[in-house]
Amino acid sequence: MSAPTTGAVRRGARLPAAIWTLGFVSLLMDVSSELVHSLLPVFLVTSLGASTLAVGLIEGTAGATVLLAKLFSGVLSDYWQRRKLLAVLGYALSAASKPLFALASSVGIVLAARVIDRIGKGVRGAPRDSLIADVTPSELRGAAYGLRQALDTVGAFVGPLLAMVLMLLWADDFRAVFRVAVVPGFLAVALLALGVREPRRAAHGPARAPIARKSLAGLGRRYWWVVIIGALLSLARFSEAFLVLRAQRGGLPLALVPLVLMAMNAVYAGSAYPFGKLSDRASHFGLLALGLAVLIGADLALARSDHWLWVWPGIALWGLHMGITEGLLARMVADSAPASLRGTAFGVFNLVGGVTMLAASALAGLLWDRFGAPATFYAGAAFSVVALFAVAGGRGDARRPEGPAAHPG
Repeated sequence: MSAPTTGAVRRGARLPAAIWTLGFVSLLMDVSSELVHSLLPVFLVTSLGASTLAVGLIEGTAGATVLLAKLFSGVLSDYWQRRKLLAVLGYALSAASKPLFALASSVGIVLAARVIDRIGKGVRGAPRDSLIADVTPSELRGAAYGLRQALDTVGAFVGPLLAMVLMLLWADDFRAVFRVAVVPGFLAVALLALGVREPRRAAHGPARAPIARKSLAGLGRRYWWVVIIGALLSLARFSEAFLVLRAQRGGLPLALVPLVLMAMNAVYAGSAYPFGKLSDRASHFGLLALGLAVLIGADLALARSDHWLWVWPGIALWGLHMGITEGLLARMVADSAPASLRGTAFGVFNLVGGVTMLAASALAGLLWDRFGAPATFYAGAAFSVVALFAVAGGRGDARRPEGPAAHPG
């Protein structure tokens, strides 16, 4: 990982056009995905008769799948020294999964569609994040990751908004809404394929397996600290499906359920780019601590009551903590890994997060079913406190010198 603060940004420095294109690709795919995902928990419970535990297991399996796929796609992108082809493949898989949701007649079909969708997300994730670092000057990486995340999250706002409008127009017809999701998904694939050129990469000798012990040793201690923080954050931040269920149990009509993710993503989109830019010059440790403190506030509000006076501030705080931490962690991974291992670094980071995400979502569903919703959110707050202690420990570790292997190559 880089030092906690970064150098000054060059006057007049501008983000490459490819970052904007990748951002709009993410926007379109998130419109497609959120048309489905903003309604999926309620569709599972009300239309297919699934339990809350089943929702947690489906979401946890989906989360683990995406992050396992990120490991292998990241490794392949380093081995082949090509990012774009894998990114296009990943977006295409996600687009192809959307018709299955409209056809689903059982929980098993939903699970299969969710897994295919998440494999696609995983395949594209690490190559795309590595491509951002490849095309962006190091002093602008925070802004680049923040901008892509902000545009991605605009899509995550527009998707639920469109879902809500269509549910009102079509009398709560889940399947008709799911069919609409096919269109923006395939538009995203076309834009990426035609609108982004991958930069030429200098040859670094014969290709070797990035996950060999010698290669992984080159990632360095600071990189592994970022992995640990990401894992703890995954434990604290289970699936947003539980935000949807919390609001729905508080009496939110089915047609208005997408408002939950709309509200969260509006805050997320509005905060991601400003905090991304801030990470180019501010303390990474301080921003992480701020994000965790905000998450604790969100969990405590959501645990307090399902009344709108508590649920909606909790949802807004959840979105704010995402805006603070998501782009920051991506920037920290990019800064702490050599250029030749960036794909692997993102893949390993997300693999570890995937294992903890599976555990967190299953635990969240189990606590909800056995002890009620407050127990789920109190547990999230407790894990956030543990992550805060890890951040405090990492601040001292970052002041100690580290060998050159941990620095960007």
